[in-house]
Amino acid sequence: MTTRSVLTEAVTDHRLAHRIEAVFGLAPDDGALEYEGVWTTWAEIARYADRINTICRQYGPDHGTGIGVLLRNRPVHVAVLLGVLLSGRCLVVVNPSRGDERTRDDVAALHLPVVIGESDDLDTLVGRPPGTTTVTVADVADEPEVVAATDRSMPSDNRPGTAVLMLTSGTTGPPKRVELTYDMLAHSVLGPAGDDTPPDRLSSGVAIVNAPLVHVGGVYRTLQCIVAARPFALLPRFELAAWVDAIRRHRPLAASLVPTALRMVLHSDLTRDDLSSLRVVTSGTAPLSAEDADAFTDKFGIPVLTSYAATEFGGGVAGWNLADHRKYWSSKRGSVGRAEPGSLLRVVDESGHEVDTDTVGLLEVKPAQRGPMAGWMRTTDLARIDADGFVWIHGRSDQAIIRGGFKIMPDDIRVALETHPAVENAAVVGRPDDRLGETPVGMVECRADARVTPAELADYLSTRLARYEIPTEIAVVDSIPRTPSGKADLGAVRSRLNKLPTFRLRPPWRH
Repeated sequence: MTTRSVLTEAVTDHRLAHRIEAVFGLAPDDGALEYEGVWTTWAEIARYADRINTICRQYGPDHGTGIGVLLRNRPVHVAVLLGVLLSGRCLVVVNPSRGDERTRDDVAALHLPVVIGESDDLDTLVGRPPGTTTVTVADVADEPEVVAATDRSMPSDNRPGTAVLMLTSGTTGPPKRVELTYDMLAHSVLGPAGDDTPPDRLSSGVAIVNAPLVHVGGVYRTLQCIVAARPFALLPRFELAAWVDAIRRHRPLAASLVPTALRMVLHSDLTRDDLSSLRVVTSGTAPLSAEDADAFTDKFGIPVLTSYAATEFGGGVAGWNLADHRKYWSSKRGSVGRAEPGSLLRVVDESGHEVDTDTVGLLEVKPAQRGPMAGWMRTTDLARIDADGFVWIHGRSDQAIIRGGFKIMPDDIRVALETHPAVENAAVVGRPDDRLGETPVGMVECRADARVTPAELADYLSTRLARYEIPTEIAVVDSIPRTPSGKADLGAVRSRLNKLPTFRLRPPWRH
């Protein structure tokens, strides 16, 4: 079973849709996706994607119309993702785990003509906004339930040629939604335009996808499996037991682990026999120390290939390959690798002038995914590039906290804390963590005659922030250190938090 063709001139690069449709027709009755021990066939995915495609075209009639999807790692959501892309519309990623209030505000501000999600998410998080057609999805064996808007006056913010509008913290500025065009997606998962001959049979191996679909890594890894006609096991989230069970059963040659997950595997009681099928592990989304990479290789005999990527780039722009790893790792350990083919990287000072080799400055990138006419994109990463083209990342020029691969903006947490009725002021900084890289820690001043405990604050934040944004420690103090201008002195806050007896939070949502 295949979807009917929906390719239009509005989609700049047809290659991705062509490839998806071709793969759907290879072996319809074979398993495409395993989830919690149950296989979903290519035909089931294709049928549901076709139904979503039709709904998108009916209720979002213009090419590039934003289709909001509250994505979770489940088979039906993979089909929804594919259906939206096949329709030529713009998939607007909405994270239902960011907290009820913030997700409701997010959806309301987007003014989406169509929102797709599971019933509980639509009822609790979205509240069925007026003027928006809502589509309830549950399982690929069922039909999506359409509740058409009675008021069809919802404005449509069309983005012809844009495939995905991804909510991200990014590396080039504050949190925002980043446009990923069909061109960029095709380049990232299919490579540069050229020989686009689709496979004539399914791949024999089974891949493991444990990255969340609300993260660009989850979208890319899913699409990479689809276009390669490779069956894959989809995990709801990374959990060590479930991941190693999938590795043992499916015996993939490669696996991808963010640094947090890699450290969990490293510090577990797993042995080389447990991971004996793996020939390589890739790691990205956050810095991984050379010590952790070497320790992983020493323990399991598997080389770790790190990379450097960002949503804004449309994928990776630098990384290691096996040949470079064999030749250079001993002398270049700690580097994130060299520029990917077609991508250009340079280091500049604050005035924008390129600095000398091996000099630390701000990293600028021309991603291959954005085409030859793309301009330089300045990141907030401090970096240096050596004479052989290897890139080292030396931290961030902003105050962002990277916790297990997720970028957290301290002001988001501060603002949320300050909405509590007992809190007068708050400050949030990052604290180094052996497992997660960094975690947010907070300091609050109470209002006059008000009292609140750290546990009460954590509970309050649990419905307003994502789990990974909730501080691991909170100190309630008489006054927050401030600069002469009245702003919180974050250096003093960090120093004081290191000395104060704080309440170590160990809630059930902690990583």
